[in-house]
Amino acid sequence: MKIGITCQSSTGGSGILATELGMALGKRGHEVHFVTTETPVRLGRFQENVYNHSVDMITYPLFRTPPYSLALASKISEVAEEFDIQVWHAHYAIPNAVASQLARDMLPKEKRFCLVTTLHGTDITLVGGHPSFYRATRYGMESSNAVTSVSNWLSNETMHEFDLTRPVQTIYNFVDAEKFRPRPVNRAALAKDDEKIVMHISNFRPVKRVTDVVRAFRKMLEQVNARLIMLGDGPERIGAMGVARQLGIADRIACLGNVEHVEEVLPAADLVFQPSEHESFGLVPLEAMACEVPVLVTASGGITEVVEHGVSGYLCEVGDIDAMARYGVEILSDPARAKEMGRRGRAQAVHKFSPERIVGEYEALYENLILRRPELVGLDRP
Repeated sequence: MKIGITCQSSTGGSGILATELGMALGKRGHEVHFVTTETPVRLGRFQENVYNHSVDMITYPLFRTPPYSLALASKISEVAEEFDIQVWHAHYAIPNAVASQLARDMLPKEKRFCLVTTLHGTDITLVGGHPSFYRATRYGMESSNAVTSVSNWLSNETMHEFDLTRPVQTIYNFVDAEKFRPRPVNRAALAKDDEKIVMHISNFRPVKRVTDVVRAFRKMLEQVNARLIMLGDGPERIGAMGVARQLGIADRIACLGNVEHVEEVLPAADLVFQPSEHESFGLVPLEAMACEVPVLVTASGGITEVVEHGVSGYLCEVGDIDAMARYGVEILSDPARAKEMGRRGRAQAVHKFSPERIVGEYEALYENLILRRPELVGLDRP
């Protein structure tokens, strides 16, 4: 198959999943073409069958902001026509799904692709629900030939909020258990020998509630000698470190910034802590589970479909700092319990969220659409 993919090129979950999916499809022999503003964060190396095309932008005094969506649509149309793309996969509804729809309309009828839109969370719960984008978001989904989301929770939220005329199919995110696995790590570069490592990884947006990480960690320090390692960057990082200074624990926290190969650091953690307002899926906890690291998350959104309470980690109510600290101490102070949680978490990740299983679901979706392509793009009509 010839597949096009448009995604965010940042470190967020939607871009990571899209990139991992494209690379997995390439390994299976499909020809995959990315169209993005810049090279996706996990697509740094050459891989057979996988190509990346950058969107060309111009600045012109007439435009207060460059019309990115139109440039994106033009590039998608250009690539689709040149390489005979059969299926275009838009990750994140705005602007990617709408731009892909416009790109398809630009093409001659015989060159038009089938369009799949995958929803990742904030494109529905935050951006898409805003009055400025609601109609465009709904249009992008209704104009797609198939709409998927990364959890049952998000599928249900989407159907309810947008009153769609077509169902939303759940296809979970996946994790490469060969890449994300227990491995020797230079732990001394992160913490002292007698310190436990609590790790948080995010884009530091408000929904991640990073100050809750700091406040709960402060309570954990009352009973456990530990260090907090934070990976990623974003608008809430400075505020979180301000709270850390107020609490007198800034010297127990290290911010590593954006790390390209997270799998080389993640296995060093004794606990991965993600107290988000909600997670539509929870890719970081899943990657931690694959590394046999116990996770501490909030019971809000699709994350409850990934983490099993008391088995692979613990689920807390949003904002319940005391419970978070209590569960964190329990994991950090009981190595045997933590090891068993880690083992069960990896078993769950390998069984339920393997690339073989999830990528196979996408392949089946693409193949079904391609079989119906004449009908879907209007080739069966004069």
